[in-house]
Amino acid sequence: MFLTGGLKSLLPHVLRRIIRCNRLSISNTSGMAEGYKQANVVILHKSLADDFEKFCRANDGPLPLLYRSKPGDWKCPPLSSDSDIRTDCLQYRMYEHGAYTGSLKSLKEYSEQLKDMVTFYLGCSFSFEKAVQNAGIPIRNVEQKRNVSMYKTAVPCLSVSTFCCNLVVTMRPIPESKLEAAVLATSELKEAHGAPIHMGDPGLLGIQDLSKPDYGDPVHPHPGDIPVFWACGVTGVEAVINCRAPLAFTHAPGCMFITDLKNDNVTVRSSREVPQVHCISRDPLHYSIVSAEAAQKIKTLETLIGIDPGDRGIIHLQRQDELLKACLSISHARSVLITTGFPTHFTYEPPEENDGPPGALAIAAMLQALEKEVAIVTDQRAMNLNKKIIEEAVQLGILRRPVPLLSYQRESADSALMFLCENGNPGRPRFDHLIAIERAGMAADGNYYNARKVNIKHLVDPIDELFLAAQTIPGVTTTGVGDGGNELGMGKVKDAVKKHIKNGDVIACDVDADFTIVAGVSNWGGYAIACALYILSTCETHDRYLRKAVGFPHLLKKTVWLSALPSVTKEEKLLKTLVQHGVRSGKTASLEMEVDGLPFYNTHSLMIEKLL
Repeated sequence: MFLTGGLKSLLPHVLRRIIRCNRLSISNTSGMAEGYKQANVVILHKSLADDFEKFCRANDGPLPLLYRSKPGDWKCPPLSSDSDIRTDCLQYRMYEHGAYTGSLKSLKEYSEQLKDMVTFYLGCSFSFEKAVQNAGIPIRNVEQKRNVSMYKTAVPCLSVSTFCCNLVVTMRPIPESKLEAAVLATSELKEAHGAPIHMGDPGLLGIQDLSKPDYGDPVHPHPGDIPVFWACGVTGVEAVINCRAPLAFTHAPGCMFITDLKNDNVTVRSSREVPQVHCISRDPLHYSIVSAEAAQKIKTLETLIGIDPGDRGIIHLQRQDELLKACLSISHARSVLITTGFPTHFTYEPPEENDGPPGALAIAAMLQALEKEVAIVTDQRAMNLNKKIIEEAVQLGILRRPVPLLSYQRESADSALMFLCENGNPGRPRFDHLIAIERAGMAADGNYYNARKVNIKHLVDPIDELFLAAQTIPGVTTTGVGDGGNELGMGKVKDAVKKHIKNGDVIACDVDADFTIVAGVSNWGGYAIACALYILSTCETHDRYLRKAVGFPHLLKKTVWLSALPSVTKEEKLLKTLVQHGVRSGKTASLEMEVDGLPFYNTHSLMIEKLL
């Protein structure tokens, strides 16, 4: 028997000969032949080969196809000069009609059956381990001399004919300070699965217990390590099981075919394409990925909307990258709840101002285009007004379809939880993200104030309670958009509001949001969110991470997303609608421009159009 210590430096053809002679006493090939590509193996009857290749092409994150053999061909010339797939894996598995029927050291006794079978060689994450180590990142399973941990997820692959299964992933614990380096080290190694598909809480993938992998060995994290998941070629094994082929063979998970191909590091072509990692939630822990180019565009948007036309001191409320992090979080959400409405004109009917609804509808329009569920919650007294505005927004082509309109009243101590979750169960939230834009926010004394310190509590329903309840529901995040500090969600910057905003000691909202977007006019913040969601959706790096590297890129839907963007024309139409319903401007005359005789202060929408 050979000792394992020197295997990492042996050339692939030497290792294959040793494996062929059955002279190794190891359980997996992780860390062997450093710098060379390793491959998962799937062997199927030739009648299934075309469909399986299509399945691989449709899910190239977990199943990057390195080579497809001809029927009965036991060699793979593009991958190795001297190989025999019947003998050159450490261990094989046999499946009959989808059932695992045995582990084998060699397939030679099945040579006759193999004459009608096709071998698929699929990329493996063992191939990138050396590149990760070269980036100064520890590989815990190699350190612990264990096979990598592999898990079945709840993420469905794109099905092709009889091939359908959920994604399988590998997990490597990575120090939090090294997350971005790990993404960078692997993102261009697409034949080795590329960048991670998830970083953070395994439950978000449907994985219940990291100590119980479905394949491989449990790997123990160090303090400060974050679970990082890559798509895995064992997805092919699951597909074989589900297709119930009369006879199929695969490598045993972790026992790869070692090729002669160097896994040369690929340098990211441009600094614009460099991936960035951002934490978007601490409970559950969740990180997201975006390209530097997309992130910079969103940061430019944040700067653009931060101009203070009223010289109110909002620069002191602004927090860097809040727009980016908020929109990354919204991008991952399945269902979003929006609220708006600031009854600052308390002596008029309706008392609403026209800052807020246009921005809210701009967000809703983009969420609809992105095929997310979206609803709006508002004051009971304003339901009819908002219903008419939504109906006309559909007629004007601003919305694709009506947005469900809800109201909230406190009837008991758990009313907010019952509203946000099915049967009040925090494990079954109806919404993943809550957005408040120019929504009156509760002050420390329990009242609601306009900028002039007038108490308008009698006109405001306690929608703040939904944001407070959201803080207790894992996986539900919140965003507040405001321009003066008295809006819902601005509690995150309340100390700055009290110090720098006129009347701030009285009017400051006391209710936090996870992300606080401060704009010169709140509508600008809504437009920026819609535009940022468009930027993220057209970012290939983020799109791949969102879809977990299964299925095809969503960029073909770009035309639909583009049509949902806010524009000056849409804004003019909506402002006219609001005026027709008696809604007044909430800004001072010095901030207004006249467009067709209407107060039109949201000129930044034109600047946003130019940016995009």
